[in-house]
Amino acid sequence: MLLRPVKQAGRVWCRSLNVPLQYSTSRATVETDTYGIPLTPTWSVQKLLSSYPAPSISPATFKRLHELSALLPPEEGTPEYVKLKHELEELIKLVEATKLIKLEETGNIGIPDGRVIAEGSGVPLDRTPREDGDVRGRDLLSYASRSANGMYIVETDRSR
Repeated sequence: MLLRPVKQAGRVWCRSLNVPLQYSTSRATVETDTYGIPLTPTWSVQKLLSSYPAPSISPATFKRLHELSALLPPEEGTPEYVKLKHELEELIKLVEATKLIKLEETGNIGIPDGRVIAEGSGVPLDRTPREDGDVRGRDLLSYASRSANGMYIVETDRSR
């Protein structure tokens, strides 16, 4: 274990929530491993969410959520009921906090392609689909990068 000083500076505006984030300007000592990764968390989602108001679920809503999930709710007033209701309220608080985040418009409507594919392999994204309509059977071979005698050719490392 190593002790490394971590300096945090003053006040930063969180653009997504449009609220200031405040933290200490003093040097704090954080225990880290040999790679500099803290051994204990330096922040917590629970601490972050504690500033948001706690929602309340009515018994009727609690029962309805269980019905929609095809589950039997625990009896009202039992420790299991109280625990599960509290957990659901915490999840609702997380969802509501997520809704408050304001995202910048990028102009893109679709979901970005986050796949990591080695260059020269994988799906060729620059090809446009053919306008042939409904292609079936052996006509699908025309889409293959390699085929011979009406069969797909697949390279393998295994020898027979």
